[in-house]
Amino acid sequence: MADIDIIGVAKTFGSYQALKTVDMHIADQEFMVLLGASGSGKTTLLRIIAGLEYANAGEVRIGGHRVDHLPPRSRGIAMVFQNYAVFPHMTVFENIAFGLRMQKILNTEVERRVKRAAGLLRIDQLLSRYSNQISGGQRQRVAVARALAVEPAVLLMDEPLSNLDALLRLEMRAELKGVLQESRTTTVYVTHDQVEAMSLADRIAVMHEGGIVQAASATEVYRDPATRFVGSFIGSPPMNFLPAERQAGGVAVVGRTFPAVAGQGALEFGIRPEDVVRAAEGLRGKVRVVEPLGPHQLVTLDIDGHLFRAVIENDHKIAPGETLVLAPRADRIRWFDRASGAAIH
Repeated sequence: MADIDIIGVAKTFGSYQALKTVDMHIADQEFMVLLGASGSGKTTLLRIIAGLEYANAGEVRIGGHRVDHLPPRSRGIAMVFQNYAVFPHMTVFENIAFGLRMQKILNTEVERRVKRAAGLLRIDQLLSRYSNQISGGQRQRVAVARALAVEPAVLLMDEPLSNLDALLRLEMRAELKGVLQESRTTTVYVTHDQVEAMSLADRIAVMHEGGIVQAASATEVYRDPATRFVGSFIGSPPMNFLPAERQAGGVAVVGRTFPAVAGQGALEFGIRPEDVVRAAEGLRGKVRVVEPLGPHQLVTLDIDGHLFRAVIENDHKIAPGETLVLAPRADRIRWFDRASGAAIH
């Protein structure tokens, strides 16, 4: 078992609080992605799990055993960094074998593990080459293979694909997910790329200002954001928001009335750009920009002074200056408390 428990972990650097009190459970063999903007605390949390930083408060447990007092080498982890860190004077075989040599593993076992890891990453034909003879994507595969070869209880990955070009990143995402499913390693993966997070993760922990604001599956984070921040951060383009006012018999949103929402206080209406359709009645706005995107077009409108984006099929031409009426799908509308930003169900 290699589940991870983060219990009341907090971290400050001088007067700056990098992590507020963080509590999280990561199940054995789960692929957990820590997603957030720069400065959200995701890398600090990963480094605390690794033992590269020590928390000011709280505990880290791996497999039920407290490890926050142990050095990294004693935690049963392996790390893959943004920088490939492939040794230029070693062959691919010796790069993958490096961690095993440090553990003084028998040569026969080293060979078995290296070949297995290289086979998983599809670089077994490169084992005799040096780093200057392989591409950047292949070097990243070497780094992942080196981490898997030591058969860690936990694999920690800090933005490992960010140095790759867009097409190679797409290919590596698919392969990496398959490799980690086969190796059955508990994985914690840090990224700021929401597409990467949603395509890879069993669960996503969305981080903001040193805390976890939502930890759930990619579908749940996308469809049911726990806060306005999550709705605005997840999705490309992000969720649309419009001010809403409670009134007798319902909620008013820029002149349209929707069913009443429980609770008190000012509201905000939220809807994804793909969850609206053209209709005779609905939210009325003037088209500002039209962006053709292959199978559909992204239309930016001005609705009562608020920017609103809609994904519309390419069945007819839409021009700037045109007036559109959009009806939101009732089951996809989300409501948020305007003061706290919390979702209202």
